[in-house]
Amino acid sequence: MTCYIVSFQAKELAVRQRLREALRTYPKYCPINNTCWAVVADKKASEIRDDLTPHLKLGDRVFVIRSGTEAAWRSAISPKHSEWLKKNL
Repeated sequence: MTCYIVSFQAKELAVRQRLREALRTYPKYCPINNTCWAVVADKKASEIRDDLTPHLKLGDRVFVIRSGTEAAWRSAISPKHSEWLKKNL
């Protein structure tokens, strides 16, 4: 399983909500902020992108990248989220 960072931009609230619901279907997930999540999956980045594409409208964007070897952040959503990120990134 690999950790990926998924960033998205969508004009409509309903689209953003659908994307969040879709991201919650992955085996492990953690919101980093409102439009950036970390997910752990046994898939390629392109497969995750393809999973999310049906939820997008024209002009919306999604970016998926495999998590690297180093990460830093400030003010995670909660201590629980910070621990998830430490463990999975």
